[in-house]
Amino acid sequence: MIGIFIGIAAVVGLISLGQGLQASINQQFEQLGKDKIIIQSKTLGPPGSASSEKLILTTKDLEVIKNVRGVEEAVGILMKTSVLNFKDEIKITFAIGINPEDVSIFSDMQTFKVIDGRDLKKGDGFKAVIGHNNAVDGKIWKRGIEIGNTVKIDGNEFKVVGILDKTGDPYNDAGIYVPKDTLKKALNIKDEESEIVAKAQEGFNPSDVADTIKRKLRQGRNEKEDQETFSVQTSEQLLTTFSNIFGIVQAVLVGIAGISLLVGGIGIMNTMYTSVLERTKEIGTMKAIGAKNSDILQIFLFESGLLGLVGGAIGVGLGIGLGKGVEYIATMALDTNLLQASITLPLVFGALGFSFFIGSLSGIFPAFQAAKLKPADALRYE
Repeated sequence: MIGIFIGIAAVVGLISLGQGLQASINQQFEQLGKDKIIIQSKTLGPPGSASSEKLILTTKDLEVIKNVRGVEEAVGILMKTSVLNFKDEIKITFAIGINPEDVSIFSDMQTFKVIDGRDLKKGDGFKAVIGHNNAVDGKIWKRGIEIGNTVKIDGNEFKVVGILDKTGDPYNDAGIYVPKDTLKKALNIKDEESEIVAKAQEGFNPSDVADTIKRKLRQGRNEKEDQETFSVQTSEQLLTTFSNIFGIVQAVLVGIAGISLLVGGIGIMNTMYTSVLERTKEIGTMKAIGAKNSDILQIFLFESGLLGLVGGAIGVGLGIGLGKGVEYIATMALDTNLLQASITLPLVFGALGFSFFIGSLSGIFPAFQAAKLKPADALRYE
């Protein structure tokens, strides 16, 4: 049973975590909205990590997108890894530049909510709104940043005017949000957008609008088809891409865990072969008083299935503990609620049913061997 419950525990733990993560990601994309289109440069790192001028998105690209038929509005976001100074401490974090007039659409997409102070507004210069973790004592800074404190971004002083609610995303909760034009001046950036988000007009298919944006950007950047230095994806396309990749990864992990189930099945088969040998005389006695081959077959199949079921029950318990343990560690160590274990009844009963099936399957050959024994030979067996 050891091989069975190890395999079932791994499968239940992995699938529960996978289901929880998938549900969290789906919720994030639902909040983003099906009408959103995300334009990024093709880089291996996060938005804003492009260094080549050919890869960098520009304000000109933003204007092109705003003029595309079917686009209701488009906003540019500037994200830069920066050195943040607060009192005598220095940290590396994301400085995120947004136009104050775009705060509403940006907040809707990211589900950001100011819980203390105010949000950025038009006319703000060197003002900042900080992610939640910056305000918590001991989380990032020894003493959390408060409203009215001054922080330095790459040597430029910004006054904190607002604190955001916790989102569960470590990057967002550790970020600092400032007016985009001010950030460009502070970092000596002339013409760059790390990410552009467009909203499709009602009545327009976001996929069709995305195709038009892609075509217009190719023309504006003088690039050939399939050789673009940028990517244009709808929120649904991003979700589908993530789901496909995640599904493959999860299948591989479950497949590896399945090896343990195979080992457990072979172990049960050996156990049942031994059981047949030990009870050969009993089998002969049962057949001598009228037991049919089907009766003997059912007894041994049920017994092997029961071994698998008990191993599966132990495995389900361990798997639930494994999933919840990883969830707790992720919450405490990574400070994120994205990784949660989703334990559902279909998962539990499916795992139990599968373990019973594996056990029964492993007992088929021993059961047939027992059923085919002749009563006279079985009774004479020593």
